[in-house]
Amino acid sequence: MASSPEQQLRVGVDLVDVKRLRRLLAEHPDRHEELFTAAEIDYCRGKRRSEEHLAARFAAKEAVLKAFGTGISQRMRWTEVEVLNERSGRPRVRLRGSVASFAERHGLSQLDVSLSHTEGMALAHAVSVWRRCAPSEPPSAAGH
Repeated sequence: MASSPEQQLRVGVDLVDVKRLRRLLAEHPDRHEELFTAAEIDYCRGKRRSEEHLAARFAAKEAVLKAFGTGISQRMRWTEVEVLNERSGRPRVRLRGSVASFAERHGLSQLDVSLSHTEGMALAHAVSVWRRCAPSEPPSAAGH
């Protein structure tokens, strides 16, 4: 993804401790549906080390919102950033609701994500490309 005078490139990275997420979900089982879509939960439960896959998806949601320059806001829900897999296994992001509206309003043209995980940690890296705003519309603050 190359940046041009008409485009702005933003990057977001997040690291999640698998044990911490495991503990959170064990103590608050209702959080599964707050943090993950049914498709994400089904995909991860079908994997041998499902909690690592969930942690990678949570990291991806954080990384995407950092690449947006917003972080999570009160209007955005975690399930509005969904991490799915193509047949090849490559992760892709589907945006919904207020996150999709934000992306459309602010000129998101490309979004890519990469995930990695081990027994203890999950990492996600997101890259977003935005059409530059008109001079009367300053771009939002850069990520975290």
